[in-house]
Amino acid sequence: MKDKFIAYIQELQERICSELEAIDGGAKFREDLWERPGGGGGRTRVIENGSVFEKGGVNTSVVHGDLPESMQAYFGVGEAQFFACGLSLVIHPQNPHVPTVHANWRYFEMYNQEGEVVDRWFGGGQDLTPYYLYKEDAEHFHQVCKTACDASGPDFYLNYKKKCDEYFYNTHRGEARGIGGLFFDYLKPTDSRSLEDWFQFVTAVGDSFLSAYTPIVNRRKDQDFTQAQRDWQEIRRGRYVEFNLVHDKGTLFGLRTKGRIESILMSLPPRVQWQYDHQAAEGSAEEKLIEVLKNPKNWV
Repeated sequence: MKDKFIAYIQELQERICSELEAIDGGAKFREDLWERPGGGGGRTRVIENGSVFEKGGVNTSVVHGDLPESMQAYFGVGEAQFFACGLSLVIHPQNPHVPTVHANWRYFEMYNQEGEVVDRWFGGGQDLTPYYLYKEDAEHFHQVCKTACDASGPDFYLNYKKKCDEYFYNTHRGEARGIGGLFFDYLKPTDSRSLEDWFQFVTAVGDSFLSAYTPIVNRRKDQDFTQAQRDWQEIRRGRYVEFNLVHDKGTLFGLRTKGRIESILMSLPPRVQWQYDHQAAEGSAEEKLIEVLKNPKNWV
């Protein structure tokens, strides 16, 4: 399964980068190949200062080695080895009418001192963070997510949509990071669902990403916007940074396993504002977004 999933994420990285470059029309992804001192490495690809994408990264990593003590406590195990591979992406657009998007798909194995596999699972998801709320965009993104889920089970979408709403939530702000999507973790083989079944599910979600996001980008990328709308985008980006540095498990895992800092923090936007006690004007489009973030809704 390791080799199979590595091949998948590397091909998906190529596919996503090619389409995003075509949409931007100018900027290209810069590639960095890196090695992790404890074992493994990755392929980081970053796009910056494009006509559509201000900053974005589409990264793959394949790492292994001794499980750090901090992660032993997290997983409730003693000394162990681990293997992890995955694709992680975050795209920050120039235009505030185009939403930021995040996605990742990953596979993890844990081994005992004899090198035997003692646990294995898939995880991942994809979610949308708009700065201005367009009902048709939200419905489109969630419908694509639902279609990808429905092939595996009728309850998959609602289950993983709920988990996404719960996970991507700034508890210290009392609001969601965005309008959600899918989030799943610890997808392990059981009597009713094999590891291959989970592979098929996770790759179906991964394959759906471009059709979920790029139509929204193409619909919004040429809309006019004001400086005030750009300021709002940067204020909301501050909330995005807060989530990634305070709550996100992937960021914490990377830091605790001594991952490559530039790749881990690639998700942070280039321009952000923190205005003291900023409040959206009553009745404004900005307030409309905040209301939905405080009260997640069903889009399909």
